[in-house]
Amino acid sequence: MTGMSVLGIFAKQPQPGRVKTRLCPPLTPLQAAELYRCSLQETVDLAARGAWTRMLFYRGERRYFRNSFPDVPLTEQRGADLGERLAEAFASRFAEGARKVVIIGSDSPDLPPTLIGEAFAALNQYDAVVAPADDGGYVLIGLRRNVPELFTDIPWSTDRVLAVTRQRMTEHRLSFLKLPGWYDLDDVAGLRQIMRRSPKSGTARLAARLLDGTAP
Repeated sequence: MTGMSVLGIFAKQPQPGRVKTRLCPPLTPLQAAELYRCSLQETVDLAARGAWTRMLFYRGERRYFRNSFPDVPLTEQRGADLGERLAEAFASRFAEGARKVVIIGSDSPDLPPTLIGEAFAALNQYDAVVAPADDGGYVLIGLRRNVPELFTDIPWSTDRVLAVTRQRMTEHRLSFLKLPGWYDLDDVAGLRQIMRRSPKSGTARLAARLLDGTAP
């Protein structure tokens, strides 16, 4: 699958005040940025556990990502909003010859690699796959051909993202599979969930220290 199957990770540079702002308070902007940095690192690490090619679609300074992830190919996100950036990411990979493209975010540091594997396997049969998030969005979306219309006029950052995306898939006559869902790390409830769900995760351990005041 390597080279023909691409796993893209959407990531931001972990700058205070620009990431995980919904966690402030109780976290400070600096703590929230450190939590995001840890979550991103775990996401990139888990993405290595499969027969696909990793790629980081980044926002921020290229130098930061080059220094932090020297073995991962980098592509800058392009577009005015999330929909345009996702559409461009998929289009660029298909233009480079990929047969299957799956994109995840950096807010699900314990996303099971088996779920990613299921997504790529399903794309042998379906045009699209999606794994729901618990907030009405999705933690993973995959395609086997370019369909930019899936990302147009989506009510991003609402609980209708998944529903409208599935409606677009139906409108464009795509065969699609809804995979098992997973969880985003967006608020304090999400922090406590990962602490219970994946207590050995570095992100969970950091969250525990931040919430009980033992981390700076």
